[in-house]
Amino acid sequence: MEPSDYLTVSALTSYIKRKFDVDPYLGKVYLTGEISNFRLRPNAHQYFSLKDDHAKISAIMFKSAFSRVKFTPEEGMKVLVTGRISLYEPSGSYQIYVDHMEPDGVGQLYQAYEQLKRKLSQEGVFSAPKKPLPRFPKRIAVVTSPSGAVIRDIITTTRRRYPIAQIVLFPALVQGNEAAGDIVRQIERVNRIGNFDTLIIGRGGGSIEDLWPFNEESVARAIFDSQIPVISSVGHETDTTIADLVADVRAATPTAAAELAVPVLSDVLLEIQQDRVRIYHAFHHHLAMYQEQLKKLREAYVFQQPERLYEGYSQKVDQLTTQLQQTMSHQLSLVRAQVDAVDQRLKVASPASQISQLKQDQQALSDRLNRDMQQDFQQQKQRLAELVQSLDYLSPLKIMGRGYSYVTSHKKVIADVQQLHQGDEVVMHLTNGQAEATIQSIQPTKKDGQS
Repeated sequence: MEPSDYLTVSALTSYIKRKFDVDPYLGKVYLTGEISNFRLRPNAHQYFSLKDDHAKISAIMFKSAFSRVKFTPEEGMKVLVTGRISLYEPSGSYQIYVDHMEPDGVGQLYQAYEQLKRKLSQEGVFSAPKKPLPRFPKRIAVVTSPSGAVIRDIITTTRRRYPIAQIVLFPALVQGNEAAGDIVRQIERVNRIGNFDTLIIGRGGGSIEDLWPFNEESVARAIFDSQIPVISSVGHETDTTIADLVADVRAATPTAAAELAVPVLSDVLLEIQQDRVRIYHAFHHHLAMYQEQLKKLREAYVFQQPERLYEGYSQKVDQLTTQLQQTMSHQLSLVRAQVDAVDQRLKVASPASQISQLKQDQQALSDRLNRDMQQDFQQQKQRLAELVQSLDYLSPLKIMGRGYSYVTSHKKVIADVQQLHQGDEVVMHLTNGQAEATIQSIQPTKKDGQS
């Protein structure tokens, strides 16, 4: 075969993709499997795999299709998907393009409800402290449909029980894809206005799909963030939505919500009358008690004999005066003793006696110094005489007085005959003068052993 008869990889892949795309059985496939390799990409396309015990297929779900999924897919979850099979040419791998997904065995709305309920519960949204409802509200905001029976029931019940309360309707969609955003906007609007005592959110009964806006996370967050106490009245008594769990108070019906929001005016008036009677009786009881106390005080001995009121104090003053005098006398004696002791110490430490003692010490030291100086002078004088005598014994003049002399030549002392030569002139130094001489001959002294 010629090289031109061979197919390129791109041509083969395009051919296979064409086979996938035109196959009527692969145009819409209903597939069940377990999710694998799933990682949630917010606001983006989702890539994952579907597998069973023996095979696996790659899957992609575009952002537009994934936005319609009510629950959050999780790793290992078994799902039912609908889509088409095609080939991705760059990698040559086939995959399913998912258009619809729901949990296998459990409805996707129920799955989403449980997931959000578990998430908010872990965050502590349900267990957070609830705001108390005011007992006598002046203005009540109601977020519901303007055409439903909810607002009529609330208005009728409120007018019958507590007509002085003002009901303000904030119309909102309560069903459909746009309902959650509309409800959130109205809740935020009520909080921005701020002059409301209570907020009622409600709608009539229906299926889980009809009630779904009240299971949206955005609605739950708006209710939780509301600064105004919220009463939730969604569906029938057996229906429980996320909004019911987050709200401060849950009412089974709109009528029950109105009954929780306002008291019965006649009951309030009756309570006021009963409180008035109780206050009247309590006042008379306290007045009678105080009058009895006043009577006892008037009959007390201190008012009959006022001087008895201060007799005890007068006696105590006398006792304290005596005690003060004794204490002062004792303190004065102590001070005097201290003064005497200080005076005695001052006399002992008087400067005059110290000066006299110092003079005596000075005289004694002076006498001792003179004695020591005289003794030392005599010792030095005696030592000097001894040294003079020793020097006299060693004096050359003393030796020369015994007949010795010394010879010099050219002002140098001659100590050895070898320093002299025949004919040299020398000077002989005697005790009482000197004499000049000329060397006639030199005769060295013979040492032992020399001939």
